[in-house]
Amino acid sequence: MLAAEVLMSHSLAGEPPSAGRRAAPLTTAVYSATEWELLTTLPGRVLVAAASPGPGRPPRDVTAGLVGLDAVAAGRASDSDLVRAVVAAIYARHDGVTAPVGGPTGPGDLPPACRAAVRVLRRRADPADSAAYRQWVESVAVRVCRTGAPDPTDRRFLERLGDALGLRGR
Repeated sequence: MLAAEVLMSHSLAGEPPSAGRRAAPLTTAVYSATEWELLTTLPGRVLVAAASPGPGRPPRDVTAGLVGLDAVAAGRASDSDLVRAVVAAIYARHDGVTAPVGGPTGPGDLPPACRAAVRVLRRRADPADSAAYRQWVESVAVRVCRTGAPDPTDRRFLERLGDALGLRGR
């Protein structure tokens, strides 16, 4: 295997299948190291952007960050092999070094990263895994934004995020 590729077995989530869930399929998807980095850092970037105050956006407290971390961790129970593998990879980063996230993580910087992830998923992932991943990433932001009072700027942020993730009709 080339060093620039990560062979992604659908069963690499590090957890046994839940009751009623069949074992992971034998098929594999190959992601380049850059693609895998994008897929494994995007949930954290979304959490940071959703929890960060911005122009017209309300400030968040520690609770919002904890809710976001819980939303990321909830991916461990996903029916999607890809989502479970991404969560396992996120939690496997135990070397104390923060993974590079490719630049700023403000709300305006997310759409290009989300669109890039959608392109990777379209090329490499099973359609069900692609949909589950995109919905899970969006759910991280939704849960963070719901920790405060309803705010129109949060709604716009979530709409732009959903559009960039290909979850809204055009």
